[in-house]
Amino acid sequence: MNDTEEKELRQALLAEKNGETVSQNSKHLIHCLSVIGQIEGHYVLSEQNKTTKYEHIIPALVAVEQDRSVEGLLIILNTVGGDVEAGLAIAELISGMKTPTVSLVVGGGHSIGVPLAVSAKKSFIVPSASMTIHPVRMNGTVLGVPQTLSYFQRMQDRIVRFVVGNSGISEEDFRSLMMNTEELVLDVGSVVEGEKAVELGLIDSCGSLGDAMDCLYDMIENSDKRYV
Repeated sequence: MNDTEEKELRQALLAEKNGETVSQNSKHLIHCLSVIGQIEGHYVLSEQNKTTKYEHIIPALVAVEQDRSVEGLLIILNTVGGDVEAGLAIAELISGMKTPTVSLVVGGGHSIGVPLAVSAKKSFIVPSASMTIHPVRMNGTVLGVPQTLSYFQRMQDRIVRFVVGNSGISEEDFRSLMMNTEELVLDVGSVVEGEKAVELGLIDSCGSLGDAMDCLYDMIENSDKRYV
């Protein structure tokens, strides 16, 4: 085995461990990144939880952006939320990539999954999927002081600015969905299904895997070269 083959084998094993795939025998070289379960941030979650670890995703995104052979990134999302800052950090990295990116929401995009869904250059959602939008929450001990409420408000504002800046939904509509008190039984917020998410401008298009791939291929074939 030569050095190139050994490198490709190591990359394949690492991708498999992190739930990622790179299609070799295809029209274009596409990296598929899955964001599933709960976004794990600064604290390790129970082994019973299906998680996406941000310390795995961040270097994977850097590798995709700098690898000249990778022409596009497909992000498959089915998440129940998780660490807000970790999720927002991943979303910011994706939104700043020059590599063509397309996201596809299947199942659900809960909480911080909403910024992750809209962070790609083009977003899709299958008709049966849903987006759950609610205010920032925190587990554990919370001090009942004005500073805590101010922190929650500023964190919430960061998420709103990102979502509004990376999608077609208005700030008024997004905050209205976030603060809805008539839909969720044990929480404040809204559940928006596939077609409704597109109608509101939160997601670009309703479609499935084939539509997302066609869009990604079109972006690759009609975009300027990233490298000179």
